[in-house]
Amino acid sequence: MSYWLGVVVATPAHSGIAGPLTYRSESPLAPGTLVRVPLGKREVLGVVWELLPDAGDLLETQARPLAGVLDGLTPLSATWRKLVTFTASYYQRSLGEVALAALPPQLRELSSLQLARRLKRPVVDTSSMQEINNLIALSAQQTRALAEFNADRRPALLFGATGSGKTEVYLRAAAEVLAQDPGAQVLVMVPEINLTPQLQARFEARFAHLGKERVVAMHSGLTPAQRLKSWLAAHAGHARLVLGTRMAVLASLPNLRLLVVDEEHDPSYKQQEGARYSARDLAVYRAQLETGQAAVAAPPHGACRVLLGSATPSLESWQATITGRYQRLTMSDRIGSDQADGGAYLGRLPTVRRVDMNHQPKHSVIAPPLLAAMAERVARGEQSLIFLNRRGYAPVLACHDCDWKSECPHCSAYRVFHKIDRTLRCHHCGFTERVPRACQNCGNLDIAPVGRGTERLEEHLAELLTGVLRPDGSAARILRIDADTTRLKGALESQLASVHAGEVDVLVGTQMIAKGHDFRHITLVAALNPDGALFSSDFRAPERLFSLLMQAGGRAGRDARQSEASEMWVQTFHPDHPLFAALKQHDYPAFAAQQLAERHAAGLSPFGFSALLRAEARTQEVAQGFLNAAVTLAQPLQLPGQAQVTLYPAVPMTIQRVANIERAQMLIESPSRTALQRFLAAWQPVLFETRRQGEFKSLIRWAIDVDPIAI
Repeated sequence: MSYWLGVVVATPAHSGIAGPLTYRSESPLAPGTLVRVPLGKREVLGVVWELLPDAGDLLETQARPLAGVLDGLTPLSATWRKLVTFTASYYQRSLGEVALAALPPQLRELSSLQLARRLKRPVVDTSSMQEINNLIALSAQQTRALAEFNADRRPALLFGATGSGKTEVYLRAAAEVLAQDPGAQVLVMVPEINLTPQLQARFEARFAHLGKERVVAMHSGLTPAQRLKSWLAAHAGHARLVLGTRMAVLASLPNLRLLVVDEEHDPSYKQQEGARYSARDLAVYRAQLETGQAAVAAPPHGACRVLLGSATPSLESWQATITGRYQRLTMSDRIGSDQADGGAYLGRLPTVRRVDMNHQPKHSVIAPPLLAAMAERVARGEQSLIFLNRRGYAPVLACHDCDWKSECPHCSAYRVFHKIDRTLRCHHCGFTERVPRACQNCGNLDIAPVGRGTERLEEHLAELLTGVLRPDGSAARILRIDADTTRLKGALESQLASVHAGEVDVLVGTQMIAKGHDFRHITLVAALNPDGALFSSDFRAPERLFSLLMQAGGRAGRDARQSEASEMWVQTFHPDHPLFAALKQHDYPAFAAQQLAERHAAGLSPFGFSALLRAEARTQEVAQGFLNAAVTLAQPLQLPGQAQVTLYPAVPMTIQRVANIERAQMLIESPSRTALQRFLAAWQPVLFETRRQGEFKSLIRWAIDVDPIAI
């Protein structure tokens, strides 16, 4: 007897295959079962989504049989399938694309024997399991935050100053959940891979009594084998704590009871390829799903909570606390290193000093007062962090005779000059060439770098600090940390260890060192050249800049004994800008109120909703033509929600050409999230029909980005 199964496989949204494909099986299989199926000439991994009614001879002749079943693996839960269904629907992607992206590809290669071997439950020595020992004393604000979190079932936003001890609240909340239910699981997310190792070490140390194999990581930096191991441990319930980046929000966790999203404001939580989902928003939705499922299956401890944390929350989350949809937990006091000793020492946030570059010597890279302050830190044995969000030696190489510049031949962007290996490198498509000996236009030998990146800043600081001595009489030591210096495996960990060990006096880097790190010896942070975002056409730019500067400043004075002297310097040509005024007072609520008032007046998020339709083609004319034609075809149809939607004309993207591909986009706005979703869903067939028109044969791809973070 044959059974008919709806199986989802990895098909991109623009393929036109949105739902499950039909396959034949010799036995009934539960939804959520992982299978191998033929797709064209390939064999791919699939997930049984539904058992279909018998359609007689038609399916017998047309439906292909399954290639295999992953025996021994528990089917993916109904809650997980609902999460994937929502993600695909809301972000306008195919079901299989989302489902299969959440699974480790190596699953398809495993035999039943290999799978059984990997799923063997690890032997854990339970003789040392008591209470958790050596807990540090909580501050009054930490204690209150935990009590308020436990007393309220709403999603919670932990609004905590940098250094206020948010991680300790996460640890305590996790410990309480795990103690209540011996099978419970906790997911803790961080925005970037480089923050995962330090968090993993801290959680492994705190929960050592569970066994090291009970704490696993999930992020794109893992090898395929490591990712598979972590996923299997989480799916089987062996892993009690999962620490990961945005991809972890779609992991299979059958007993999830707590989701923590650290630095919830960070734009890295928004996926920028494939299904462009927001992991932060999905975490909130997943907690609701898990609570509904667990309330039936495992009362009374079945609720799944979500805890969002940030010193500079996203304006969407902040507004949710104003309306009461989220609860707000506030921790405004900093905690120093003495907390572990049970002391009551409280740190203070750094003093913010605005340097008006209009009154500094012309072409100054480091203002003289800032340089003097750095020299004082070196002489006292303290550390400084200089933040410049541009890597490389210089953003462009230029000839001043003929005005030639190092443009990328494949992108509408300049190639960055990297002095260390004498290359011009495009940071968009990766195209790299050796630096020419002379101008490629006129032959002038005098070509020079224009502007500064972290590599050139490092070199310049070494010159400026010549003769500045440390307390032991040795020269100042400078270290640069950016994407170029951390390419090799283990490089970042080694460099961070040097900083923590006090072997570095001045740390130079990009935003990868400006957030999340607990540097105990840094007493001065300086931000160079932050003005570009003040006048950006992207309405989110001020929010991102304020957050980044607050986070960077938060690296200073984290040791309570040094916090009185900690400073943050901001070099700017616009010292009176309201953003810097709020930054000086560390006043996020005032900044948020000003930004929310502007957005409310303009109907922007969180008071309005938007999506971007993007198209890529060999020419800009085809890309924009496709977008405008899709609007023209939709206008007479009066699609659901269309009356409440505004569609703007197509325009080139900011970087309109990447790797010889022209890119264009169209903004879609609506005051109603429901109306926007109804319109986008109804518009999909129109987009497919537009794509089939002859004039758009050269169109490469199109995609919808719902709730975009950059416009």
